[in-house]
Amino acid sequence: MADVEAAKSLTGLLNGIAQKAYYNNAEITEEVLKTELYPDLSQENFNALHERMKALLKSIAMADMDPGQLDAFLIAQMKKQGGGGMTEGQAAALSRFWKSQRARVREALLAQSRWERGLRGLTWRVDLQTSSSAGQEEAPGGPVALLELELARGSQDSEYVCLECNEATVNQVLKKMADIQRSIDAVVRRS
Repeated sequence: MADVEAAKSLTGLLNGIAQKAYYNNAEITEEVLKTELYPDLSQENFNALHERMKALLKSIAMADMDPGQLDAFLIAQMKKQGGGGMTEGQAAALSRFWKSQRARVREALLAQSRWERGLRGLTWRVDLQTSSSAGQEEAPGGPVALLELELARGSQDSEYVCLECNEATVNQVLKKMADIQRSIDAVVRRS
């Protein structure tokens, strides 16, 4: 029974650390975690446990460990000598936590690492002009591409940018995109 309670408390601690560090929940503090999860543990022992779990979670998150890497990492942590190791129960709780939260933590880290807005969506269409807008008997214009870019950073509201391009401009954009793709391919092949 004590092992089950210890696992629940450690899972709660890991969730609290993730809430504060990755999901920007300012309501979660070390005091709240200690009071709710480890009321009988001394402040010094709680601080040591908190810092150790925070460091382990940071190492796992920054490496975006897959299950195989995580198992190897946790085994190495359990084998550490001199009080720096972890128990099998702690390793199991950390493994369960990471398997359930990996995708969410990864998305939070990606969102935190973006300084500028990113492309959230793109819609486009091609219009053919059949007559002049003034109703004159001029020759119809060529095709026009209309692009709408949806830009946003994280969970902020989106901004929209609308572009109108003629055939020559579309061809220039396509050429530039092909150049970028060739550059990416060249870098990937060298790695």
